[in-house]
Amino acid sequence: MTAKVPLKEIALNAERIARIGREVHALCTEFEADDFVASVMADLPRLELSARIARTSQGLHDHLPVTGPDALDILLRSLPPTPAAAGVTNDFGLHLYSPHSDYVSRYLLTAEHLEQSLAALARMTGYFSSELPVRHFLAEFPDETMKAVDAWSRDEDFRVRRLASEATRPLLPWAPRVALPADAGLPVLETLYDDPHLYVRTSVANHLGDIAATRPDLVLATLQRWKTSGRVTGERFAFLARNALSNRLKEGWSPAYALLGYAHDTPIALTPLILERTELRDGDTLDFSAVLTATATAPVHVMIVIVTTGPSGRPREKVACVRRATAEPGQELRLAKSYPLRSTARWKVSPGPYSLTLQVNGRRFPAVAFTVLDT
Repeated sequence: MTAKVPLKEIALNAERIARIGREVHALCTEFEADDFVASVMADLPRLELSARIARTSQGLHDHLPVTGPDALDILLRSLPPTPAAAGVTNDFGLHLYSPHSDYVSRYLLTAEHLEQSLAALARMTGYFSSELPVRHFLAEFPDETMKAVDAWSRDEDFRVRRLASEATRPLLPWAPRVALPADAGLPVLETLYDDPHLYVRTSVANHLGDIAATRPDLVLATLQRWKTSGRVTGERFAFLARNALSNRLKEGWSPAYALLGYAHDTPIALTPLILERTELRDGDTLDFSAVLTATATAPVHVMIVIVTTGPSGRPREKVACVRRATAEPGQELRLAKSYPLRSTARWKVSPGPYSLTLQVNGRRFPAVAFTVLDT
């Protein structure tokens, strides 16, 4: 089996540091690209990704012959004319350009240069998302930054519109928390929720999901208002709601199911769960089946719930969607899946007793037991 290359080695490596050096030198011949590369690469191999980004932006700061707006001008003009010309083939961008926006948040986070810095972050986000650097401006200059964010939400570039939502998320992953109210970004979301680009709508849904962690009723009311407005309908609305209320759906919160058209008291019956094996190891496949019947036509949203006991003695749950369908009276709806039972960054499969149950429209049915053996 081929060993997986860590993201940090792909994101910023010797080849990419050399490319940054060449691109900056092409705009500023006083920038000693070889010295920049040598100094950064002396430290890079031992650093994790976030530290690699910081070390590279420090290298730029150390070797650029100017600072402030003059340095920012060089960095901006060193970018290829478009993200496509830079080799960007996805919406998020290339880590190659993450040190550029990091530079802005480290060395141009000042009231004097605020307008230029925020404009630079909006420009740079097409090359690599500026969502993390913007957080530092939100912390230091919340009012001014939110004014820029509002303008970004109406930008012609979808990546800048997405930045308006993503940078202001209350629980943005791998990012510093910002002391803003959980609903501070809602006016931005009001502008963006029916955006034509999926990349933007996904951010809106994730942003709502962050708000739902503490204010689920506000999110429910917001989604209901959007649904009533008619600006977003059908599957587009369902996508927003499912993702925004993902954790609440996993918990079986009936108002979330009701918003999506799944009645908590749907007249259904479920046969006992059947497991092909009741003894497994980390990496095995959990194969199960059951049959659902209904006495009336009913939309059903089916999830599996795997439960075990964590090291602290408290229950741990892994919940995942199995199927969304419409059950018809007199027809059997077979629910079967081969679920990979393997450890992830968020869920470790440890030896011990487990249980598996099905959750339909938020209602949990009787569980069956299985055991994970020591490898």
